[in-house]
Amino acid sequence: MILYFSGTGNSEYAAKRIGKEIGDEVTNLFERIRNHDFSAIRSDRPWVIVSPTYAWRIPRILHAWLEKTTLSGSREIYFLMTCGGSIGNAEKYLKKLCSSKNMDFSGCFPLLMPENYIAMFSTPSREDALETIRLAEAHIDNAARLIKDGKKFPQSHLTVKDKINSSIVNDIFYPVFVHAKKFYAADSCISCGKCADVCPLGNIHMDDGRPVWGEDCTHCMACICRCPKEAIEYGRHSMGLPRYICPK
Repeated sequence: MILYFSGTGNSEYAAKRIGKEIGDEVTNLFERIRNHDFSAIRSDRPWVIVSPTYAWRIPRILHAWLEKTTLSGSREIYFLMTCGGSIGNAEKYLKKLCSSKNMDFSGCFPLLMPENYIAMFSTPSREDALETIRLAEAHIDNAARLIKDGKKFPQSHLTVKDKINSSIVNDIFYPVFVHAKKFYAADSCISCGKCADVCPLGNIHMDDGRPVWGEDCTHCMACICRCPKEAIEYGRHSMGLPRYICPK
């Protein structure tokens, strides 16, 4: 079974392509995470977790969900992480997670996809995004073949920087940067409420037709990138930048 979490669609695209290639069920974890649903799931085929990379590891909300949820049946588990650059030393922490759940870690596959972290970086044009995805498709298919053949993902070469990014930098990054304080809606907001609907943590509510952000944010960028009027900004950084939703 393929389980995925996705804010702007990169991991969703990869998960569905793998599912098509190996003929396996694909499940979106959005509702389970949002509703704190930790009820057990069973699969007799290997588990495949497809996830974005947040500060060189899987998102903490996904890690917490996996910790609390029983995955019964198959003990094999693969991870595929979409990223804009690197997944760092994410594998180390995934191995620990698997060990705690008595599951057999079958590797972590890094997949370069278009950058979506508009809170800090520039987002690509549609044409550039499509080219990045085109180049990624062969790698997605390779990952699917390895899963289908029951082979483990190859281990990535690690640098000292990778180890630092996934440990010290990750520990600092979350409390310092991962918050909703800079999100706001401009006058072009039409009060549609889509930002509240797409928030995986239910962190946005509408107050007199305007979105209000709470303190439980994971920086998935779903609200700012999925706004139909591009009315949401993140401080001054996002101004003028194209919003990113996976175009395929």
